[in-house]
Amino acid sequence: MTTRTDSPSALSVLVGYARPHRAVLLGSLLLVLVAGAAGLVQPLVAQHVLESLGTEGAVLPWVLFLAALVVAGAVLTGVQSWWQQRTAERVVRHVRQDLVFRLIRLRVPELDRRPPGDLTARITSDSTLVQNAATEGLVQVANGILMTLGAVVLMGVVNIVLLGVTASVILVVAVLLGLVLPRIRAAVARAQESVGAIGAALDRTLGASRTVKANGAEARETETANAAVEQAYRAGLVGARYVAVVKVLSGVAIQAAFLAVLGVGGALVASGDMSAPALIAFLLYVFYLTGPLASLAGGLGTLQQGLGAVTRIDEVARMPIETDVDVEVEAVAGAAPLVEFDRVEFAYPGRGPALRGVSYTVPPGTKTALVGLSGAGKTTMFALLQRFYEPTAGAIRIDGVDIATLPRAEVRRRIAYVEQDAPVMAGTIRANLLYAAPDASAAEITEVLRVTRLDTFVDRLEHGLDTEVGARGVTLSGGERQRLAIARALLRKPGVLLLDEATAQLDARNEHALGEVVDQAARRCTVLLIAHRLSTVTGADQIIVLEHGQIRAQGTHRELVRTDPLYRELAATQMLVPADPEPTGLAGVG
Repeated sequence: MTTRTDSPSALSVLVGYARPHRAVLLGSLLLVLVAGAAGLVQPLVAQHVLESLGTEGAVLPWVLFLAALVVAGAVLTGVQSWWQQRTAERVVRHVRQDLVFRLIRLRVPELDRRPPGDLTARITSDSTLVQNAATEGLVQVANGILMTLGAVVLMGVVNIVLLGVTASVILVVAVLLGLVLPRIRAAVARAQESVGAIGAALDRTLGASRTVKANGAEARETETANAAVEQAYRAGLVGARYVAVVKVLSGVAIQAAFLAVLGVGGALVASGDMSAPALIAFLLYVFYLTGPLASLAGGLGTLQQGLGAVTRIDEVARMPIETDVDVEVEAVAGAAPLVEFDRVEFAYPGRGPALRGVSYTVPPGTKTALVGLSGAGKTTMFALLQRFYEPTAGAIRIDGVDIATLPRAEVRRRIAYVEQDAPVMAGTIRANLLYAAPDASAAEITEVLRVTRLDTFVDRLEHGLDTEVGARGVTLSGGERQRLAIARALLRKPGVLLLDEATAQLDARNEHALGEVVDQAARRCTVLLIAHRLSTVTGADQIIVLEHGQIRAQGTHRELVRTDPLYRELAATQMLVPADPEPTGLAGVG
């Protein structure tokens, strides 16, 4: 799927959703028209029935014909309703599948800028409005227009003068509707934005539910969410007010037309210029217009609601996505790769440079640690290495190949990443382990549990690997989540292993054990790790000290303690070396 860079009209987008189902929609419209035609003929048949009552003509055939028209119209309406609803469900399925595809593949900068709850609302409430507009709305409008034209033609056959009277009344109402309908679209767009704000507020709160409860912030978060609810309520009231106006105008149009026709038609009958049965037939057509006009007004209202939602959905279609993550990638066998940063620069939107000409090399099968104060650019390098972001200058290479020339799927297949907060997906322990390596064998799972010291923990669980971990792994301790994330990464057998403070939540015993695991991993893959606790990296092959997005110093632990004041102070604050007699005033690692 491609990303739209232009901005098509909301109506063209809406018609685009309906286009694949045009055959069924046309069939549905045809059924509506046939049912409407049956209704159109009924006043003329009723006129013949009335005229036959005053003559010696046969009444029964006309009565039976009228009954057949009523039954046929009802049956056709039922069939059309089923077709239309089935098509509506298919349309919304397509819309939601397209949104799901795109949202999951949105580029990281887009996800950073937009609340997840707002994006989710576009799949739920917005798509439902599009569903109604792309099927029911289009059919209603087409049916209303055609049936109104048909009724107008037959009304002209009955009496052209009364047709002029009716058309004059309806024209005035149509002008008023034209002023109201665009306001419905704007009101719906505001209401849907408010619904998205509700989702964003709840996503923020529920995603940090323990933090909210621990800080007694329930009332404040409730107030924030309720403010979004109130905004959605007010926007919804505005839309409901305009919809009510549309219904009132539609009703007034028929009533005003009826009274005008009754007055003028009565005068025509009194003067002998029109027969009473013809007047009754014309009045029946006026009442018949209630259906087509209501269909037209309702369809236009539904279309306006759908167009407001289409605008929000089409925004997703124009957001850039990662188009190269679904390509087939073979597992890369062989030696650990060489990783190079060559004069890499990067800046987040609206912020100063995060990296300033960073260059270094990580030899194959070695362990390199990145240290420095918070904001030095350590995690940014990990994000660039996985192509979550693209450098503004310079290049990153794996085995001499610029990763910008490779599909993201291939780059990420060679890399395993353990994030600092070690996220765990809702589901079982087994599902989390297999998340990045679905084809891993039972023996491989057993081995990775052993080396990460999760085996005894899993053995104590009643359901073992099939134990549910809850949303975001809430039933696990921080250390258990971290070890599970590391086990998941190792099971993937990566060429490059990225560890972002991977032992931060482990006790000293497990930290030492996992240090040994990392050392073993470095024998078959290239390891880069971010460390705030320098005790975990003193044995690294090289340590890179970062400051303000630049490399300040580079070397082994012993070399840096001797040559770099910042590194020595960091080590001293963690009691790895004696403190300097005159500290530089630098704080500990953030």
